[in-house]
Amino acid sequence: MALFLSILPIVLLIYLMVKRNAYPSYVALPLIAGLVYIIQLTYFDGSFIVLNANIVSAMFSVMTPITVIFGAVLFNRMMEISGAMDVLRRWLGNINPNPVAQLMIIGWAFAFMIEGASGFGTPAAIAAPILVGLGFKPLQVAVLALVMNSVPVSFGAVGTPTWFGFSSLIDKKLISDGELSQIGQISALIHFLAAFIIPLLALRVIVPWQKIKKNLGFIYISILACTIPYVAVAWFNYEFPALVGGAIGLAISVWVANKGIGLEKTTEEQPEHEKVKAGELTKALFPTASLIVILVLTRIQQLPFKAMLNDPTEVFHLHLGYLGDYHISKGLIFSLTNIFQTGEQASYKLLYVPALIPFVVTVLLSIPVFALSKKSVGGIFSSSFKQVQKPFLALVGALIMVNVMLIGGESSMVQTIGRGLASATGSFWTPFASYLGAVGAFFSGSNTVSNLTFGAVQYSVAQATGLSIPLILALQSIGGAMGNMVCINNIVAVCSVLGIDKAEGTIIKKTAFPMFLYGIIAAVGAYLVMLLF
Repeated sequence: MALFLSILPIVLLIYLMVKRNAYPSYVALPLIAGLVYIIQLTYFDGSFIVLNANIVSAMFSVMTPITVIFGAVLFNRMMEISGAMDVLRRWLGNINPNPVAQLMIIGWAFAFMIEGASGFGTPAAIAAPILVGLGFKPLQVAVLALVMNSVPVSFGAVGTPTWFGFSSLIDKKLISDGELSQIGQISALIHFLAAFIIPLLALRVIVPWQKIKKNLGFIYISILACTIPYVAVAWFNYEFPALVGGAIGLAISVWVANKGIGLEKTTEEQPEHEKVKAGELTKALFPTASLIVILVLTRIQQLPFKAMLNDPTEVFHLHLGYLGDYHISKGLIFSLTNIFQTGEQASYKLLYVPALIPFVVTVLLSIPVFALSKKSVGGIFSSSFKQVQKPFLALVGALIMVNVMLIGGESSMVQTIGRGLASATGSFWTPFASYLGAVGAFFSGSNTVSNLTFGAVQYSVAQATGLSIPLILALQSIGGAMGNMVCINNIVAVCSVLGIDKAEGTIIKKTAFPMFLYGIIAAVGAYLVMLLF
């Protein structure tokens, strides 16, 4: 019954969002959060105070995803209003008008690099609007962006899902740093195998198979240009595979597309695009280049900025009575601790979460560059605020659902699902390990949180059944990456940025198959990797 009641809200949520006359996410998610609250309070004998503390924690934590969405929307509106987006469209059209080339350059290689630098859903938030600006349909672009942004995710935000996602296992000395390196190597190899198929499925959402076949040479050049350096770097380092692979892949993809290598030769007369002057292009690229530079500078551990933006040294403390304690640190980390005297807490890293830095900062820097008027700037900010109102409700519902389902530690609803899946398979767990990681990402919207949540479960299963611990943990990380295709947070985010309404269920229907196929590839890859390790 515990397993049934733990799974029921997920099944019901999916049904509400994919049925005919589907509920929008900002209605479905709060409803399901209410159901989870009732189940936790009644069947699981959850503490009323602890439950409410987790609701407060969720409402505080929602600042992270909603400000990232706001920043991305603000940035993209500025790009449109300033005319920079129009210049980029013309420039990309001059590189090669072939839609496959444009989709691979922006949707694959560019997004690959941004994922390596930042994560947090920023790749889709930045790449998707550019593709829509090139004339692709928003709903199709949303699906493509979600499916494409899976291969690099285990090493997103300079490897956070790997080095931080399994940090609890390292802290308890359950795995060594050498085993963590091996987890990164195995993850990269299996993602490499998946990359031969997954980008094709993403392209198929927009481009017919016949056109994909005619441009297969370029597609695989672009794929390999990202994934070969990705695997090579992963052999020595688990922070930079996606960032380095994406940067190299983007440069090679643009050069190859410019030469027309591997692309369909057409006799049709192509529409003439107005040539973009060097100065005009430099100005148009300034916001995006600034964005990338700021992201990279603030994410590399060897530079001082990351530590400064994450400095936990307290500079202000206010006791709020029964509500808890409010803290502000040197790195402007706002924290609410000991909520309702339960020990529950939540925090928001104002400077490190990719919202104020780099999105808002980049927009402010771009205002004088493009000589935007006060009226234009006011319109950009006000319309961006309006666009994030419904996503805010959806994300509050999602985070309350997740927080409540995590209550109870080993007896939580989430852990009950994990153990139920593991006990049903026993020593045959390997083909299913990645799907548990995907479940974690579906709940939390994060490969990192999925690894933190289910890493210990995966470790226990591997240890009890005699399976390879690095292999099973690598499959957990891969699952968290492929789960990004279907996770509610990411879908809400990309729909918000593109201004798509009531499409979350439709998107889940379209991304579910690539996600399940990814899991099959991961299982096959695991058996191949076992021959190497």
